[in-house]
Amino acid sequence: MSDYQHEVELERRSATAARLFDIRLIIGGLFTVYGVIVMIAGFAVSDADLKKAEDININLWTGLGMLLLGLFFLAWIKLRPVVPPTAEELAALQEESD
Repeated sequence: MSDYQHEVELERRSATAARLFDIRLIIGGLFTVYGVIVMIAGFAVSDADLKKAEDININLWTGLGMLLLGLFFLAWIKLRPVVPPTAEELAALQEESD
């Protein structure tokens, strides 16, 4: 394998790792899953629970908010993906620090 092919492979792996460990993915995934779970709990609410909350289905509204926030984070990843620095940028940063 030539040096160029090896460098291209390393850049591809770096980009994959950057996308995999993006905190927006973790936050968006958790809020989406928890939002769906809380919304399901909101659909199965009893009249006594509604009376305690002054006839506001808190689980339903909170679940909807969490779901929307999670979808926002996931859409943010698609619209503004993480771009790892290129080899030239890394070299320039290292020269500045030396």
